[in-house]
Amino acid sequence: MTDAAFSLRRLGLKNYRSIGSCDLELGPLAIFVGQNGAGKSNVLDSLRFIRQALEENISRAVSERGGIAGVRRRSAGSPTDFTISLEFSSGKFSGVYEVRIGTTDDGGIGVAREVCRISSSDPEGADGEDHFYELRNGRAVRSSESRLPRTAVDRLALVALSGLEEFRPVYDGLAGMEVFNPSPEAMRRPQVPAPGEPLRRDGSNVASVLERLRHSNPKTEQRVEEYLRAIVPGTRSVRSSAMSGWETLEFQQDVSGSAGPWSFPASAVSDGTLRALGVLVALFAGTGEALSPVGVEEPEIALHPAAAGVLLDAIRDASEHRQVLLTTHSPDLLDSSTILPGELFAVRSVGGTTEVGHPDAAVRFAFDESLFTAGELLRADQFQPEPEEAVSR
Repeated sequence: MTDAAFSLRRLGLKNYRSIGSCDLELGPLAIFVGQNGAGKSNVLDSLRFIRQALEENISRAVSERGGIAGVRRRSAGSPTDFTISLEFSSGKFSGVYEVRIGTTDDGGIGVAREVCRISSSDPEGADGEDHFYELRNGRAVRSSESRLPRTAVDRLALVALSGLEEFRPVYDGLAGMEVFNPSPEAMRRPQVPAPGEPLRRDGSNVASVLERLRHSNPKTEQRVEEYLRAIVPGTRSVRSSAMSGWETLEFQQDVSGSAGPWSFPASAVSDGTLRALGVLVALFAGTGEALSPVGVEEPEIALHPAAAGVLLDAIRDASEHRQVLLTTHSPDLLDSSTILPGELFAVRSVGGTTEVGHPDAAVRFAFDESLFTAGELLRADQFQPEPEEAVSR
């Protein structure tokens, strides 16, 4: 992973959706493995929540998830709030950002506590000056800054503090986190051209993003096409195509008996081809200087099992430039000796509560002795979180 990348060292959650609590140490590649309904997507959704709360507002992020009752975990203990804690680093700084959100006395949504601490470093890696703040219920209780912008209990203070040079890189890094779940149906629909926008969560504007890459970053466009050709044999290329003021995709594919490739609109292309394109663009077409973490939900959906190895190669390639987090329940994607135990997180639902952590000692032993691949262990339903890392219920 490049030094310029903004990455997460740790992710801590408490009472977030189905997750009771977890404290996860993350590397350049993190793969969350579990059955349907185990709560894998909730791990990635916590990152999307932070991004949405920063770029829009807390109320919008909460309401999109069904209100505060849909975000904080339901349990007999009736938690009144939830906490997201992120430990981050880049080439020039490291730090911690933590928010605890719950209901206010008047029934609204508010920030009970927000903490941010940044430690800068020089090119030799020596520790530099710290900048920090802590707010409780919208009021500053301590800060390294002599004056802070006006803050409110219903907004994340980092939005206001992003106007300060010291805190801007943290805002950019966190607001740049992306989580994708490409939808072939959305990708087929013609769209109004929007060349300056990043890829949307469902991939619906992928034609505009490809057109931007063609002009601004042709090497990335070429990489996407090379992987797409390997995943979907017979595919030559894919381009943005204008159509009466709208924009859509056009694929060039080899056809038996033809001297040259034929062109096909997105409406004539399979779900697997479209979703593979969406995943590849999500992995490689990052925007901004921060190169923030990117999450992809179940990238293997609708792909032939034989293509899973190529997809994993693309994922690992992307993780050399920016942090990649995935959810999967595909043994085919995990049938590779290149996957390391530290890259895997086992996810289980026990009594309605999600437990998540690195695989237990039995799985690690199987890896160390090269007895089984991760895919074989998943087929045997042997993925269990390490007990001491398991979520408290």
